[in-house]
Amino acid sequence: MAKSTLADPPVMTSTAEPLRPAPVRGVHLRRRNLWIWAFLMPTVVLYGLYTIYPIVASYWYSLVEWNGFESEQRFVGISNYEAVLADPGFWNSVWVTVVFMLLVAPARIILSLLLAIVLNSPKLPFAALFRTVYFLPVVTTTAIVGVVMQFVFDPASGPVNAALQTLGQSRGINFLGESGLALLTVSAVYVWKFFGITMIYWLAALQTIPRDLLEAAKIDGASAVQTFRHITLPLLMPFLIIITVLTVEDTFRAFDLMQTMTGGGPFFSTEVIEIYIYRWAFAASIPQLGFASAAAVLFGLFVMVFGFFQLWAVYAARRLRVETR
Repeated sequence: MAKSTLADPPVMTSTAEPLRPAPVRGVHLRRRNLWIWAFLMPTVVLYGLYTIYPIVASYWYSLVEWNGFESEQRFVGISNYEAVLADPGFWNSVWVTVVFMLLVAPARIILSLLLAIVLNSPKLPFAALFRTVYFLPVVTTTAIVGVVMQFVFDPASGPVNAALQTLGQSRGINFLGESGLALLTVSAVYVWKFFGITMIYWLAALQTIPRDLLEAAKIDGASAVQTFRHITLPLLMPFLIIITVLTVEDTFRAFDLMQTMTGGGPFFSTEVIEIYIYRWAFAASIPQLGFASAAAVLFGLFVMVFGFFQLWAVYAARRLRVETR
């Protein structure tokens, strides 16, 4: 028999390691997610009960007539909104809120910037101590601050009037009892109370400025004012937009301080929108929760507008920061 001239095919010996089963990751991921949700669930439930549900319920209450005590709720549609918009007291509270914002926001932004520049100096001794001292009022309970400030500005025995009498003031000044002074007084206390937050914002912004630029300007003979005008301020513009919007939004949450210091008086001169809502919902002889809810919804829409401004400010600040690089 003739032998085949073709060579036998080579015997292939596999050198690869045998396939191992892939680790089962799905079980571990599900177990990890289960633990995450287990820890988040209390927060989710409480947030839903005390934040989400009241917001949703307020929209329904704004469409009904209800005093909060009886089970009957009579649907009235947009009548509550028409009544709120026709109430001069509502527009007075809007005016007071806007004036309060115009008094507080510029003072917080400008004064805290100037102080932050001083505290950001590496040559300042005890800078960390001063930062802590200025930030201490922020962590103090606002309601307690309001109660203490009632005593501080008391026209009969308060330390402010006692100091004024030593300077020649014949009689005590009722800072919280006169309509022309009450809003200014509360505004000053509010600036002092939340001054530290804006200062921390500015300190964080100032630390983003390269020290090389400041030292180069100093070597070139630039004064402190020239350095601030031509180097510091242009680099701070993106942060200025964001800090301004955050500060303006923060002025809409002055209920606790205003309520403890003046309660909206005298003669509604310090009644911001939050106190107006509180007065109709809880302080009236016959509560009008539907009316108060309609005012709260309008106030929420008012704040939402500034929320859109905040989104625009973040976008504009990012573009401006890229352009200044």
